[in-house]
Amino acid sequence: MRDGRPRTRGELIAVTGLARSTVGGRVDALLATGLLAPSGEARSTGGRPPTRFAFNPGARVVLGADLGATHALVALTDLDGTVIAERGTRLDIAEGPKTVLDWLTSTGHELLAAAGRRPEELVGVGIGVPGPVEHSTGRPMTPPIMPGWDRYDVPGHVSAVLGGPVLVDNDVNIMALGEHATIYREVEHLVFVKVATGIGAGIISGGRLHRGAQGAAGDLGHVAAPHGGTAVCSCGNVGCLEAIASGPAIVRTLKGHGTEVSGSGDLVALVRAGDVAAAQAVRQAGRDLGEVLATCVSMLNPSVIVIGGILAQASESLLAGVREVVYGRSLPLATGNLQIVSARTGDHAGVIGAATMVTQHVLSPEQVERQLVEASAHR
Repeated sequence: MRDGRPRTRGELIAVTGLARSTVGGRVDALLATGLLAPSGEARSTGGRPPTRFAFNPGARVVLGADLGATHALVALTDLDGTVIAERGTRLDIAEGPKTVLDWLTSTGHELLAAAGRRPEELVGVGIGVPGPVEHSTGRPMTPPIMPGWDRYDVPGHVSAVLGGPVLVDNDVNIMALGEHATIYREVEHLVFVKVATGIGAGIISGGRLHRGAQGAAGDLGHVAAPHGGTAVCSCGNVGCLEAIASGPAIVRTLKGHGTEVSGSGDLVALVRAGDVAAAQAVRQAGRDLGEVLATCVSMLNPSVIVIGGILAQASESLLAGVREVVYGRSLPLATGNLQIVSARTGDHAGVIGAATMVTQHVLSPEQVERQLVEASAHR
């Protein structure tokens, strides 16, 4: 029913092949929880017109949080990922888990109150953080730019205040989920690349997020770049892509050539204002990124590569560099229908993706079954 198309009991019997009594019992149970709602009547073929039912995304709400290196955005959404209320702030992830997560939980309560939703209507919280995460536990694992967060029990901290489940993932993974769910739902194979303070990739394969064995898939920024040289990276290695093509790396390069620029925001502003040196530096970063992505294209054969993050705001220069190398280096079979495009969900990719991660969990067959059993026990 999540495709949004209203159906009658008869149509559900025809689609599923289940017995009338089975479908009737399940529809009644889902109506009782609010996950299905009446949606008008179908045309009568004689007798009383049958009632149609539709998925009701407003039955519950989800909290999605996108925690970046220097910013935080929290949004309350329905079960379709539509944003109901949101709040953002400048917040340094290096202030540590207690400060950041206490802000998240208090903001969550404020958004629920502002939207007129009861705490028990919140079915889960999704959180994206700018570092590696062991997805099975929700604990950050030696994140380079998150001092004090290593192995911290993020789900436990948040669920103690807001309830559970609380799911945590790398920020670029949730951005990939958000872009895929909002813009590219029919695309089976997609790579989302975030270029900001760091560089990372979220991989959608077969329509599902690919996290790898330990949740470390897509750590693009710490791949050795062909022209990385001896540039020192935050991870302790030298020659990483992040050390030469991230926002801070480009800023350092420009400063070394006498350009006054203090951060990625200034860098984007210079490119938009037509500064030739800034545009050339961003385009070269795109080429360096393209060198690594060309390997990804050969390995993964995506049909769409989406470039997001703050540097995507200078997308003309960045995309030109990426396309120049990827289309030049990869085989025609892999690039014949390959799109390399800017993200279209903007600042909301992370929160929508975090909410999508929770929705996929709470509306899985096992979790729906559990909800129906619990609802039946309380009736």
